[in-house]
Amino acid sequence: MQDETYIGAIDQGTTGTRFMVFDHGGRVVANAYETHEQIYPEPGWVEHDPVEIWENTKTVVTRALAEAGLEADQLAALGITNQRETTLLWDAETGHPVHNAIVWQDRRTTDRVEELQEAGMAGTIREKTGLEVDAYFSATKAEWLLDNADPIKLQRARPEDVRDRAEAGEIRFGTIDAWLIDKLTGNHVTDVTNASRTMLYNIHDMEWDEELLSEFGVPAATLPEVRPSSDADYYGHTDPNGFLDAEIPVAGALGDQQAALFGQTCFDAGTAKNTYGTGSFFLMNTGDEPVESDHGLLTTVGFQRSGEPVQYALEGAIFITGAAIQWLEDIELIDNPAETETLARSVDSTDGVYLVPAFTGLGAPHWDGRARGTVVGLTRGTRKEHLVRATLESIAYQTRDVAEAMEADSGIEMGTLRVDGGAVKNNFLCQLQSDIVGTDIVRPEVDETTALGAAYAAGLAVGYWETVDELRDNWQIDREFTPEMAAAEADGLHARWMDAVDCSRGWATDGGD
Repeated sequence: MQDETYIGAIDQGTTGTRFMVFDHGGRVVANAYETHEQIYPEPGWVEHDPVEIWENTKTVVTRALAEAGLEADQLAALGITNQRETTLLWDAETGHPVHNAIVWQDRRTTDRVEELQEAGMAGTIREKTGLEVDAYFSATKAEWLLDNADPIKLQRARPEDVRDRAEAGEIRFGTIDAWLIDKLTGNHVTDVTNASRTMLYNIHDMEWDEELLSEFGVPAATLPEVRPSSDADYYGHTDPNGFLDAEIPVAGALGDQQAALFGQTCFDAGTAKNTYGTGSFFLMNTGDEPVESDHGLLTTVGFQRSGEPVQYALEGAIFITGAAIQWLEDIELIDNPAETETLARSVDSTDGVYLVPAFTGLGAPHWDGRARGTVVGLTRGTRKEHLVRATLESIAYQTRDVAEAMEADSGIEMGTLRVDGGAVKNNFLCQLQSDIVGTDIVRPEVDETTALGAAYAAGLAVGYWETVDELRDNWQIDREFTPEMAAAEADGLHARWMDAVDCSRGWATDGGD
């Protein structure tokens, strides 16, 4: 196999890190995964240890290659995809993090977000960045780190040293892609999709925005260089004396949801996908012009290839879907996610039970950072089967909320929806999703489309694939689901869901939980 070459993709997600290797046909030839610790210092706070993430990255890369009998120099390029918005600062010289990474789910900056809203900044921020003002994005996280990171970790005595050193360019700011690119290549680089999620980047001018940097007190000297998602000039090369013992181009990076859009070959305006992971993220390619949302969606960068115009997308970010199934495990209603399909099928309905999984607030299209998880409609006859089914139904209802907003903003009726992520292995959920949204649901053969998209971006950059038509040819349908429920019934169920959502709103009143 030594004469054969492949593309590797690091998929650094919220709960773990995966490394996958793909061949020319987009088939998986190597795969390894490692989870990392979820750190909850206070209610509503979520952190990750960046050093653990880097160590796990090295572990999964070396393990996947070894188990597949591949050498590192058989990799023509590496691509990276990552949990978006998760934010960290690190010492430019030593590479040590200043503090744990603050995860996208974290709500510690809710008070700051409300200050911005009260100050009338929401419109300015939306106009420049395409984003809602929310603790979800990186800007308030970076601000918090600069003001609160523990200087002892920098072996400094004074709290102001973190900000002082950031002003001097001695501290680097970035999302997880920038952290990994730095570790792999030594270069401080991010891509356009990740930059567009910081709430510091102007998606019209395609550059860091001076007004927003000033508002959040983020020094320009800390910022990574912004490059295309598929970069023929490469972000850099791995160290030939490093853990891989090979010099491999690192040539592609996309935030995880944009990577899934790319992996699902949604290269044309009007094509859409929904990824079911910890949360669910519904993206529609809107072409080379950004479409402003009037219905609670985000306008974001979809991807950019070297020398080509930026492709924009509309996005509905749903914070909790797969994580709600994990919660069922946490409270021991189920032993593993596979059980949910059988349990949900064992009852004809939820008996009027609705679960709103607003554990970290509500995302699109509701945007209520103070909403919290709510169960309504409980009776003495409610059993765990009803709660499990209600949890799966909540995923479908939240997706319908976004689909309706997407159609209203874009003026495009949803023909089919391409789906991916761990939860789509559940046939009951896929059929339910088709019924509730009222559209065909198409599941591809390769459901790890996030990693595949990062591989495609890197492979196109180095000429492993010459055209996107080759990638379209790789895309194969595993199964298609068509609506079976009467539209009136679906409408009635969804209307009652909206009543349940109203019950969840505004619950947290103390700034965190």
